[in-house]
Amino acid sequence: MSDYAFTSEMSSMDIPRPDQARKRRRRRLIWIVSTVVVVTLITFGLSRLKVAAPSVQKVEVVIETVKRGPMTRQVHGPGTLVPEEIRWIPAQNAGRVERINVLAGAAVKADTIMVELSDPVLEQAAVDARFAVKAAEAELANLQVQLSNQRLTLQASAASAQANYNAAKLDAEVNEELAKSGLVPAIVLKQSKAKAEELSKLNEIEQERLKMVPESSKAQVASAEARLEQLRAMYELKRKQVEALKVRSGIDGVLQKLGDTLQLQEGQQVPAGAMIAKVGTTTRLKAEIRIPEAQARDLELDQPAAIDTRNGVIPGHVVRIDPASQNGSVLVDVGLDAALPKGARPELSVEGTIDLERLTDVLYVGRPVNAQSGSTVGVFKLVDGGSEAIRVPVKFGSDSVRHIVVKEGLKEGDQIISSDMSTWDAHDRVRLN
Repeated sequence: MSDYAFTSEMSSMDIPRPDQARKRRRRRLIWIVSTVVVVTLITFGLSRLKVAAPSVQKVEVVIETVKRGPMTRQVHGPGTLVPEEIRWIPAQNAGRVERINVLAGAAVKADTIMVELSDPVLEQAAVDARFAVKAAEAELANLQVQLSNQRLTLQASAASAQANYNAAKLDAEVNEELAKSGLVPAIVLKQSKAKAEELSKLNEIEQERLKMVPESSKAQVASAEARLEQLRAMYELKRKQVEALKVRSGIDGVLQKLGDTLQLQEGQQVPAGAMIAKVGTTTRLKAEIRIPEAQARDLELDQPAAIDTRNGVIPGHVVRIDPASQNGSVLVDVGLDAALPKGARPELSVEGTIDLERLTDVLYVGRPVNAQSGSTVGVFKLVDGGSEAIRVPVKFGSDSVRHIVVKEGLKEGDQIISSDMSTWDAHDRVRLN
C-alpha cells in the first residue's frame, strides 16, 4: 500500500459523525421511556385485577336457609338432677365418732342409724337426771302420805271439837230448863252457857281448819308435781340428746355425703352443729339448670321446659329462679312432669331447654356463630348458585338456642354460612367447592 493510500484511510476514520451519536441517544431514550410505560401499564393492570378468593370445602361448613314463620325462643344450659327434698343432718351435740354404719351412696330408711357418736359427760348427765326424777317421785309420794295423815288428824280434831260443843250445848239447854224450875242455880246456868259458847268457837275454828286442808294439800302437791315435771323434762331432754348421738337419716332416700367439707372418720371429734350427713330422696327429683346471665332476663315461673337425660327427654316447668347470679349464670329449678327414665339418679348431668315465648310470624335463620340479640354481624351469604359466598352485614333481633330473628340484611330464601368463619376474617369473598 502506498503512503497516499494509508493517509487517505486514516483521514476517513478520524472524521467525527455527530448524527450517529444523536441516533444512539434517541434510541436509548425511547427504550427507557417504553420500559417505564410498559411497567406502569402492567402495574396498573395488576392493581385492577381482583384478589383470588380463598377456597372453602362446602362439606366443612354449615349452611342455613332464611325462613319466615313461627319461632320459639328458647334458652339452654347444663345442669344436674337433684332431689326435691335434701336434708342436711347436723350433730345436735358435740361428740366423738364411734362408728360409721353407712357409706355414701347407700340407701337409707328414716330410722337408719348412719353414725354413732359418744359423749361421756352428756351420758352421765342423763343418768343424773334420771335419778333426780326418781327422787322427786319418791318425795311426791311421801308428801301425799304426810298430807293424808295431816288431813286425818285434822278430821279427828274437828270431830272431837264438834262432839265437845254438842255436849256443852246440851248441858246448857238442860240447865236452862232446870233453872226455870229452880233446880239449878243461876251461876251454874251461866257457866254451862259460857262453856257451850267457847266450845262453839273452837268447833268453828277446827271446821275452818278442816276446810282449808284440801286447798293446802292441793297447793303442796302441785308444787311437788311441778318440780317433778321439770326434772322429767330435763331428763327427757338429756335422754333425747343421748339418743341423738345415734345419727339417723330422718327420711327415706340415699346417703349422698358424709361430713361437710371433709370425709367423716371414726375417732373424729365433731362440734355441736357440724354437718354429719347429706341425705336426698330418690323418688322425687328436679333439675337444676344454669342459664347464662345474658339469656336469663326473660325467664318466668311455669315456663315449659325439656330436660335431656341422654336416656330420654322429660317435660317439665320452671318452679324457681335464683334471684342472684353466680359465675355469670342463673340457677333455675325445673320440676319434672313425667316419670324418670331408667338410670336417672341424683347428680346425673343433664341438659335443659326452657321455652321463653312463641313468635308467630318472623324472619329467622339458624343462629350463626357470635350472633347475639340486637347485634350487627358480618356473615357470608351464598351467591352465584352457591359457588361463592360474600360477606354481608346482618342485623339480628330476638335470639334462641338454635335460631335468631333477622331484622335487616337478608331475605327469605337466602342461604348463609352459620359455622365459624373466623379463619377468613381478612376476606370478603370465598369460593365453595
